[in-house]
Amino acid sequence: MSQPRRYPLARPPRLDLDGFADSAGLHPELVRRLVTLGLLPATRDGTGALWFTQAELVTVARIRRLRAGLSLNYAALGLVLDLLDRIAELEARVRRGGDRPTIGG
Repeated sequence: MSQPRRYPLARPPRLDLDGFADSAGLHPELVRRLVTLGLLPATRDGTGALWFTQAELVTVARIRRLRAGLSLNYAALGLVLDLLDRIAELEARVRRGGDRPTIGG
């Protein structure tokens, strides 16, 4: 008999591996692989268990869109995610009226 599902009144500030994988719609092994490849940030507690923030669900959604839309392998996904983050950073700097971005920094 399965355990009854619990419905918390507030979302926890962080999710364990199984809770995160369930929320993301991924198998826990794939989540572990994404962490190992450096595509998904996670923290480890004293027992070595992985913990994730709710914000990392957005990262997983980006990974899934890129993988499905562009058929990228995991190595290429890391590069594309880094480039997209850099573009967002530069666009934010321009919107704030900061220094104009230069090549290489």
